[in-house]
Amino acid sequence: MSQAKQVAATFEQIQQQVGRVLLGQQEVVEHVLIGIFARGHVLLEGVPGLGKTLLVRSLARVLGCESKRIQFTPDLMPSDVTGGNMYNQKADQFEFMPGPVFTQLLLADEINRAPAKTQSALLEAMQERSVTTDGVTRKLPRPFFVLATQNPLESQGTYPLPEAQLDRFLLKIDVSHPTREVEKQILANYVRGFDADRLAEAGLEQLLSAEQLVALQQSCAGIRIDDALLDYITDIVGRTRGHRSIFVGASPRASISLLKATRVRAAMFGRDFVIPDDVKMLAPAILRHRIVLHPDAEFEGITPDDCVRSILAEAPVPKTAV
Repeated sequence: MSQAKQVAATFEQIQQQVGRVLLGQQEVVEHVLIGIFARGHVLLEGVPGLGKTLLVRSLARVLGCESKRIQFTPDLMPSDVTGGNMYNQKADQFEFMPGPVFTQLLLADEINRAPAKTQSALLEAMQERSVTTDGVTRKLPRPFFVLATQNPLESQGTYPLPEAQLDRFLLKIDVSHPTREVEKQILANYVRGFDADRLAEAGLEQLLSAEQLVALQQSCAGIRIDDALLDYITDIVGRTRGHRSIFVGASPRASISLLKATRVRAAMFGRDFVIPDDVKMLAPAILRHRIVLHPDAEFEGITPDDCVRSILAEAPVPKTAV
């Protein structure tokens, strides 16, 4: 079996394991895995009760990663995230007490319920994989990625995330309600004894270690992408800066994110090369949180996804050699 096929088989096994407890969210699971294996962070948006937290807890078990959770609240302080120096009376000196950010998989639950100052405490961790406190920089474990959940901005008690922090998320995934059939299956699982609060009893199998996860991340980074597709990505992201409904377009970080994510999607489908469909399928999740609409466009009900769809319809699709 080729390396690409082995990687694809691993992705399929992970999706099957998570799918045992999280029903009807196959596309969400796929996008989250793309974010993780592209060494990126993922923002999940949806109303409470859709399984966002359950997804993160399940992935931590299957991927063999140490995980911690921060429940973001209006009174959460930056030191509650990063940690800080505390006085040790026995040693008669200050000692650094690591915060919950010192982990491999960090669940930032309801991240937009904390004020911007606290949200910004994650910026260095997300970008540099390190934390600086009192002039001392400390590296975070490998791998390190943030899976954050947020409620829609219309919900009571929420704060908009700073643009600089939004840009650090590789993907923003909209989590929607399940279908009627899936919701009935969820109820049937609970009738048979499943309880999300007792996830250890669900029998999820650990498929990877942290070291194997890092190796897979490096393998995905070697997927081939033609020069024509680099032009395609550049064209799509560049069009966000001149679109009639967009006030602020995406930065070059969006282009890099799209490149990284398409390589992982190619590996997920057993290919060692990227195709245009990889770009088209991932562009909305990469760009929707990185563009700011004109007020007039918002008033007319236009969404970032509408803009991305129109850009994809207008951008010429390259012909690539397989």
